[in-house]
Amino acid sequence: MPDKKTSDKAAHSASEVLNDGRTGKDSKAAAGSALSQKEGSKKK
Repeated sequence: MPDKKTSDKAAHSASEVLNDGRTGKDSKAAAGSALSQKEGSKKK
């Protein structure tokens, strides 16, 4: 079964969540997780 990757649209939404100062800690954690699963994302 192939690995699932975050879509471009979902990644864009996650990026907006991370850049929004009104967003809570849990929302930012979920957005960061989604972006880390984006194809082509860099692992550190």
